[in-house]
Amino acid sequence: MKFRRLGKNGPEVSAIGMGRGAQPVQFGDPLEDEFNAAIARAYDLGVNWYDSSDAYWGTRHEVLLGRALKPYRNRVMITSKFGNIDLPDGKKGTNGRPEYVFECCDASLQRLGTDVIDIYYLHRVDPGVPIEETVGAMADLVKRGKVRWIGLCEAGAQTLERAHREHPVAALQTEYSLWYREVEREILPACKRLGIGYVAYAPLGRGLLTGNIKSVDDLPEGDRRRRNPRFKPENLARNVELVKQLEAIARSLNATPAQTALAWLLAQEEFVTAIPGTNRAGNVELNVAAVELELPPAARAELDAIFAIGAGAGERYGANVMKGLGL
Repeated sequence: MKFRRLGKNGPEVSAIGMGRGAQPVQFGDPLEDEFNAAIARAYDLGVNWYDSSDAYWGTRHEVLLGRALKPYRNRVMITSKFGNIDLPDGKKGTNGRPEYVFECCDASLQRLGTDVIDIYYLHRVDPGVPIEETVGAMADLVKRGKVRWIGLCEAGAQTLERAHREHPVAALQTEYSLWYREVEREILPACKRLGIGYVAYAPLGRGLLTGNIKSVDDLPEGDRRRRNPRFKPENLARNVELVKQLEAIARSLNATPAQTALAWLLAQEEFVTAIPGTNRAGNVELNVAAVELELPPAARAELDAIFAIGAGAGERYGANVMKGLGL
């Protein structure tokens, strides 16, 4: 495993972390054993940080992750998030009020079965609360010893700078992959200027960059990606054609498309890390192997051209969710 530091004063983490898998796991479900096996394999391979949120799988993910990491808790880092809420009408909302920060942290600590969260993120910026107030409350959690470092998700460059003035931000987490490169315009330069680590979620384009999804029928019934604009039939056909070119480059490197996509991402900046999500030990092994893959300059340039900003078809979220992003 190779390691990178998150921010000027943040923790040293494995270049590849562990994100949430796409397929929800129920308590007592046979998939829980598979989930536990994936976490154990990641630990064996040197992955030292694991990402969660109180919005994942109806808060179940925190409980399942805490259980799975219990044997290794003192040797790994757990990150979690708050502030991304479901509204009564089914739409998404945000909550960054200071009192809610404290409430959520205590609940997450209990679910995770730990006394400290290593990195605690504001999952979505609340436009109704000054970022200084939310971050001020998060800083208080650090003083109380309940949180070690703080982070933001899906925050714009100006918001990130304001937050960082209030309290040092260790990491910013947003989507970044060959599929979604808009962060290269303002977000990555802001992180570099401020000395903030960058955590790429959905680094495999929610599975598109694995080459395993050729049609909507390749997704399980009820899979949330079926509602994602990128996977709508009219968009997916265009997107699959782009992935075919990634597959050809991967074959020339004797690698998988996913490994090639992850290697491209890690080559962008030394402060960039990735948290691909999976519930399968075999996928963990493939993902981790990407840290050893070095892309020849010609392959990297070809990927840059194929997956230029705006090349893919379809937004990364539906209209309602896009409105709530802070970018």
